[in-house]
Amino acid sequence: MAQKQRTAPDILARKGHSKIAVLTAYDYPTALLADEAGADVVLVGDSLGMVCLGLPDTLGVTMADMLHHTKAVSRAAKQALVVADMPFLSYQTSVADAVANAGRFLQEAGARAVKLEGGSEFAPHIRAMLAAGIPVMGHLGLTPQQVAVFGGFKAQGKNARAARALLAHARALAEAGCFALVLEAVPAEVAQRITAEIAIPTIGIGAGPDCDGQVLVFHDVLGLCPGLRPSFVKQYADLWTSAKDALAAYCDEVRQGTFPAAVHTRRMDPAELAEFSAQSEYEDA
Repeated sequence: MAQKQRTAPDILARKGHSKIAVLTAYDYPTALLADEAGADVVLVGDSLGMVCLGLPDTLGVTMADMLHHTKAVSRAAKQALVVADMPFLSYQTSVADAVANAGRFLQEAGARAVKLEGGSEFAPHIRAMLAAGIPVMGHLGLTPQQVAVFGGFKAQGKNARAARALLAHARALAEAGCFALVLEAVPAEVAQRITAEIAIPTIGIGAGPDCDGQVLVFHDVLGLCPGLRPSFVKQYADLWTSAKDALAAYCDEVRQGTFPAAVHTRRMDPAELAEFSAQSEYEDA
């Protein structure tokens, strides 16, 4: 019997019982792979701006982008909970905008929860979303939509004052009703304490081993993004090199005339070929 698709309450119930595996996915094939591999949550991250669209950060990602990609992911995921990132300025402008835009991810794109970045200042937005029937995942620490404020992609919570602020924000998000909380690029000791003191699961990315779960970018796990790789990423395969070699071999065979070979080629039935050839000769005459 096929396993039912996970829900936000299922993920919340995992707190203190079993670790939660989260992967990003941005289209049908990546979501299908993540789902079949056993991911508990598939996150349609606004990181698609950098991974798939070639943008320098996530600020240029739009609602249209996110809805388009979330629809594809939702078609593929049969067991994992699909969570969609709310992009820059889709929720910061007002509570009403937040609810309306979050609702589109469930109603139009098939997601079953959304994620937003930020702390206690968004507690009213989260409560309003929940009142409208929209589960919410929080995100603290390095919040990429604040890259202009931070002055780059920089770790957060590195001193005692900043760590206390993160803890206070985490408590506020849990109290507002988030079912889980991403902690990105914070010291392991800070993540450990937050995990111990809030009643919702924490999902770490560059936040040490003591979180209730972990999330990594699909392309980072498989080595599909050449160049800079964050220190917290473990690359489980080098598919970039394998893919490049395979594509180069294809290009070489096309240029050499060895592809397509006979096995890749369809031929006419001899009788049909004879009739076709005779007709052609008649027309030429």
